[in-house]
Amino acid sequence: MAGKEARAGSRPTIADVADAAGVARSTVSRAMNREHTFYRSDSAARIRAVAESLGYEPNPSAANLRRRQTNTIGVLVSRLTDTVMATLYEEIAAACAARGYHALVATTYGDPGLERENGHAMLASRVDGLILTTATTEGGLCAELLERGIPHVLALRAYGISPSVTGDDALGGYLATRHLIDLGHREIGIVAGPDEAPTALARREGYRRALAEAGLMEPPEFAYPSTFSMESGEAAAEAFLAGSRRPTAVFAVNDNTAIGFTSVIQRAGLRIPQDLSVVGYNDIPLVARLAVPLTSVRVPFREIAAAAVDELLTSVNGQPASPQRQRVLAPTLIPRASTGRPRGAGA
Repeated sequence: MAGKEARAGSRPTIADVADAAGVARSTVSRAMNREHTFYRSDSAARIRAVAESLGYEPNPSAANLRRRQTNTIGVLVSRLTDTVMATLYEEIAAACAARGYHALVATTYGDPGLERENGHAMLASRVDGLILTTATTEGGLCAELLERGIPHVLALRAYGISPSVTGDDALGGYLATRHLIDLGHREIGIVAGPDEAPTALARREGYRRALAEAGLMEPPEFAYPSTFSMESGEAAAEAFLAGSRRPTAVFAVNDNTAIGFTSVIQRAGLRIPQDLSVVGYNDIPLVARLAVPLTSVRVPFREIAAAAVDELLTSVNGQPASPQRQRVLAPTLIPRASTGRPRGAGA
């Protein structure tokens, strides 16, 4: 015999495999470690065959301790009261669970200082890497992670050379505006979103491209500033109602702002879409259940979450980086009852 057989009724150990294969325990360990160059050798394959014949199964907890991994991923979001962030986090957590990892979440409330503090706390508790949904045009914590070489991925956001998985926000803004143009609207406003958010800027870029393609202008009085909250949507609606001129349609770059915007518009006695067409963005579950279901641009949250987790685990496990580290997934326009032809337009 090449070595001693495992004791009857007992679970085979790494020592049993080493004895059976005629090698040292450390050699067995390297043969089982996908991250080690020895793993791809013929000798390692032979050792794994011996291990399989004995019924040996590596202890993942022990392996993680040796590699100083915890199988835990930290996720930073602005706030979980934001339906978009809550939806994305749930998809990230599900993707982590499907891959044998746990997801921990911390909120930043849009505060760069709190983002850094919570990120550092997660790293101190030895999460294997971070997924950030909070990066701004200034980078924030993301810039530090880049400099320190800490495994991280951005989801729904992009910054510098950091790996990221986003929706194609410029395309989404274009699709929303093109839909309104195709319905016959020529005066189209925008609830623009915060200037420090790359997503809002990209969606406005798509809005402008669709207008320019149709030979239409972007009247500055039809641009209503907002954050991504319902309250800012309500404020944008007040500005809309106070204007001396009003567009026949509005593209809101976030569903929350669209909900706040339409609630004030309807309380003012205007009808949607007869008096004003409205398009939102993200297609959160609530918008299909409104009294007037909202036309929205659907972001593929599940696919974004899964791709972000896979990209992060590639880095965590020391595997070669994917050739496409800034992935962009296409959104889809979902037409509903909140958009229609403007008054006086032909059939």
